[in-house]
Amino acid sequence: MKIFRLMQSLTMPLKFPQFFLAWLIIFALTLGGCTENIVSYDRSPNSTASSETSKTISESIPGMKDLPRLEGKATVVMTVNGAPITIELDGINAPITAGNFVDLVQKGVYDGLVFHRVVRDPQPFVAQGGDPQGKDPKFPATRLGTGGYIDPKTGTERRIPLEIKPKGANEPIYSKTITDKPELQHKQGAIAMARSQAPDSASSQFYFALADLSFLDGNYAVFGNVTDGFDVVNNIKQGDRIESAKVTQGAENLKSPQ
Repeated sequence: MKIFRLMQSLTMPLKFPQFFLAWLIIFALTLGGCTENIVSYDRSPNSTASSETSKTISESIPGMKDLPRLEGKATVVMTVNGAPITIELDGINAPITAGNFVDLVQKGVYDGLVFHRVVRDPQPFVAQGGDPQGKDPKFPATRLGTGGYIDPKTGTERRIPLEIKPKGANEPIYSKTITDKPELQHKQGAIAMARSQAPDSASSQFYFALADLSFLDGNYAVFGNVTDGFDVVNNIKQGDRIESAKVTQGAENLKSPQ
């Protein structure tokens, strides 16, 4: 179900056969979920959404009114192995994806969770964590990557739609991959959501890009980047835990559903 299967890294300079690249992409990120209607909404790339726009978003996109959103930017400091990682989250270009992450950080969901998948061979690839089941030290390591955030209000897993904004566009596109270059790309240090082949299946699992991974652009939702502490990210080992994650700036930009 929720197992992130981005196999070995295929960054731009690699000299692998084209069929191998295609195979990796097809079997990339598996997390489980279902596809909803394909929808999008207008957003200025240079300003936050107004309350009127926010209301329109909530009313026009099925299930969107029940999701938190980030109207602007926010900073999260994540501590791993005693060292800080500073992450800037982009709610201008990925309001729902960034809002979901900030909300989960504020709820303490990521505190104590394990990085269950770290791939560096044959090339630097990803460090992935965010499975809430990892908070239990007795939970089998082989099953990590199968869980998402269970909303205590509903008793069900919160899932968010795939959200990608094409470069130069005024609005993100929801619930489908794109072939155009996205505004937020898989550059080294990017943070993005893990998901299954079903577009709207992301929940709480995320990954850091350990290298430029342009072949993932348009397929998975990038929602921010590491601005300080990439050396800490680069030294994460499988089994390392997130000691804490705190919103240090921009908390006021998070808009929760009523």
